[in-house]
Amino acid sequence: MRLSWFAVPVLNTLFQVFIKRGAEQLDPSVTLRVWLPQALASYWILAAIVVEIVCFAIWMTVLAELDLGKAFPLSGISYLLVIATGWFVFCEPVVGLQVIGSGLILFGVWLIAGANGAQEGRASEREPGLIDSGRRQ
Repeated sequence: MRLSWFAVPVLNTLFQVFIKRGAEQLDPSVTLRVWLPQALASYWILAAIVVEIVCFAIWMTVLAELDLGKAFPLSGISYLLVIATGWFVFCEPVVGLQVIGSGLILFGVWLIAGANGAQEGRASEREPGLIDSGRRQ
């Protein structure tokens, strides 16, 4: 399996950084008619759109290679990366509940990954003709 799946949480985090930078430039007091062209003229917002499109394409590739039960927990890693980025890049405070929540997310991702591995092991013991994706050859 390729490691392209790791690009998804990284690109999700980059998207959040670009959106934050773009939001800092926009004037929230203007009307939507003025705000929308202003947003679309922002290099940060345009970069966020490009990153989101690339992330979507990679996500489709990941879903083609992995079962949804294995792929989706990867999105939980994005929460951790966003909190860490907020702290390191934007000097935002991190409170104890965020740390606890992040730990629970990581623990949940680990449990889901372990459950999928155990399920595959049992399936391959019963039917040796199964391949990694759980489908017959």
